[in-house]
Amino acid sequence: MPRALQPSEELAELDAAALRTWSARTLDALGREREEIDAINVYPVADGDTGTNLYLTAEAAHQAVEAVFAASAPDTAETVRAMAHGALLGARGNSGTILSQLLRGMAGVLAEGGDGDHLARALAEAAAAARQAVARPVDGTILTVAAAAAVACAGGGPLAQVARAAHEGAGTALAATSGQLDVLARAGVVDAGGRGLVAVLGALVETVTGEPPRPPVTDTGAVRAAPAAGAVRTAPDSGAVRPPGRAPGPAPGVLAAPDQKCLPEDGPAYEVIYLLEADDEAVALLRARLDALGDSLVVVGGDGLWNVHVHVDDPGAAVEAGVEAGRPHRIRVSHFAADAATSPGRTERAQRAVVAVVPGEGLAGLCAEAGATTVRTRPGEPPEGDELLDAIRRAHAREVVLLPNDTDLRGTAAEAAERARAEGIRVALIPTRAAVQGIAALAVHEPDRRFDEDVVAMTAAAGATRYAELAVAEHRSFTSAGVCQAGDVLGLIEGDVAVIGKDLTETARTVLDRMLSAGGELVTLVVADDTPPGLAPDLEHHVRRGYLAVDTTTYHAGAGAPPLLIGVE
Repeated sequence: MPRALQPSEELAELDAAALRTWSARTLDALGREREEIDAINVYPVADGDTGTNLYLTAEAAHQAVEAVFAASAPDTAETVRAMAHGALLGARGNSGTILSQLLRGMAGVLAEGGDGDHLARALAEAAAAARQAVARPVDGTILTVAAAAAVACAGGGPLAQVARAAHEGAGTALAATSGQLDVLARAGVVDAGGRGLVAVLGALVETVTGEPPRPPVTDTGAVRAAPAAGAVRTAPDSGAVRPPGRAPGPAPGVLAAPDQKCLPEDGPAYEVIYLLEADDEAVALLRARLDALGDSLVVVGGDGLWNVHVHVDDPGAAVEAGVEAGRPHRIRVSHFAADAATSPGRTERAQRAVVAVVPGEGLAGLCAEAGATTVRTRPGEPPEGDELLDAIRRAHAREVVLLPNDTDLRGTAAEAAERARAEGIRVALIPTRAAVQGIAALAVHEPDRRFDEDVVAMTAAAGATRYAELAVAEHRSFTSAGVCQAGDVLGLIEGDVAVIGKDLTETARTVLDRMLSAGGELVTLVVADDTPPGLAPDLEHHVRRGYLAVDTTTYHAGAGAPPLLIGVE
């Protein structure tokens, strides 16, 4: 709980306890203002989630602070570094990523001392670090507000004086943002990220003085939601070739893009965020490559761990750039189509959305193109309940269909669904056990259908899809098919080892034959990057030669997925 100060009492220094209080009050402040900040979010994309992203970033920072306090009695340096590290790991969206860099910039100075002079230097370091992290800084944003806060308190002095000066300087700069960006002026609002930073600095003032600060006065008067945005551009329909005799619409198991994608005018269609383990030299090259791919590029962090945020039209290329630079994980791909359809501010939720857990960036991009909000998983790194709940929230819909695509995730997904229902979201959990079942369900998803009918159709499609997976044994062990040695190829059908082989292609053929012996109309192959280049063509030829009435569809999962996933419908 935040420590209450006595009347007229002001802190002289930000120690560990004060930093803990600040992180708690920041979370409370952003929680109170989240919806209003979301409502004025028109730049860089009118997707109405800046307040939510700032809140989730602050939540991750506060959880990290609480964790160090639960483990020990941390000093100031440990506390402020935990706050910055937590924000880096949990940063969401453009503004959340910048907030994490602001905290990181402050951490190095506040670790040395917490008096007013140190706070003034910390705010200056934070503003400089945040501007450096953004590929193409723009005036009238959170960067402008951060710089103004630093300038306002540059002379140093007592801690409370510095905190008040920073907050007042930030508030004055916030009011001016509506005149610095045309998009803000047209909407009659101030910058959403900047308003969030003013809330963070207000929490700091309350921490060191015991009194809530005066709210900033903006030239625009009361903050209001932005009016409807201008034109949108419509992507052409994307359909699949239909085999003879197949009913109209996408073939079972074949993903088609939604009939209409409303995208922000002249802007990229996807937001891509991931954590990256890489050295400084590789990150410098990554910045240049991502800057050429899209916009809103922010790369924050250091010491081998980075948080990467970019808006692009090709999410696979953005993730591939991360793979070449180092080891990306916690990859999130969000599609702006649903956001633009209800823009600006996204104050109106979409009626229905799908959230899918998928292995590999290729599948993430594929499902995102089909309109789903995706959660990436890696071997040994299943998503936690908070991550699934975050994805449900990001989908921003009244109704959500959740596809965990993993038997072991069913409990976690059920918990996330219950928490989302408590927030007023109608969630249906389809217990898909593999990614190929999720693909089958998503292929028959029709958002214009009644919710119950849509869920029944998706559940039936998933249930009609038998699944298999090929994996490589890491050590000698006993299986349901006999004893395997390290390096053996294992063919798992419906989760049980059915085939043990030495060659990936030969084992895959055997697994396919066993599955098709019970019949089937469509085979879906999901191939990872590190499989032999001829694997998919070989298996497609095998099916054509031996099973004349069976169609085959191949998807590329990218990096981080099992070598081969097989679905038979």
